[in-house]
Amino acid sequence: MWAVSLETYDDLKGLDWEWQSVDGAMTKAPLGGEDTGPNPTDRAKSGTKRSLLTEGAGIPIAIVSACANRHDMKLLAKTLDATVIARPTPTEENPHHLCLDKGYDYPDCQIEAEDKCYIAHIRSRGEEKQEKVYHPDYKPRRWVVEVCHSWINRFRKILVRFEKKRSHHLGLLQIACAYIVLKRAKTF
Repeated sequence: MWAVSLETYDDLKGLDWEWQSVDGAMTKAPLGGEDTGPNPTDRAKSGTKRSLLTEGAGIPIAIVSACANRHDMKLLAKTLDATVIARPTPTEENPHHLCLDKGYDYPDCQIEAEDKCYIAHIRSRGEEKQEKVYHPDYKPRRWVVEVCHSWINRFRKILVRFEKKRSHHLGLLQIACAYIVLKRAKTF
């Protein structure tokens, strides 16, 4: 269903494959279950993490679920491989850029992005705090994945995970992503 909605969106508005962003977000999972673990930001209560890949406009194109104590850098390869529709081949004229935050500032992440034919734009540690200068032609690239996480958090069934099986939780995430894509395409 999600792949069909992405194809519909691509036909109506077009997916922006040039700039893509990846980031992770943690949610509570009070009942535990598969792919849950101690949340390092919530006093080691049970939680889950989702890693999300979005295209340039913030449309979700891949999502992965894991334990809350799993580091973002460990989920990068799995997230890039989980794209639900075929990615066009990047060329010299149309390269694919991948925007990542400082949680991915490791050589392994750089290598993984290059292996998948991406040009990685990873914020180094300390660069996040630099003074931001307003430029009228500046187009934000990385925050679109944060916005998409916010859209996913609007679904009460996903905000707090009560499913014990990994497949049930992943199914709900995929339905939410399909809904977001169709809503952004304004097809219903």
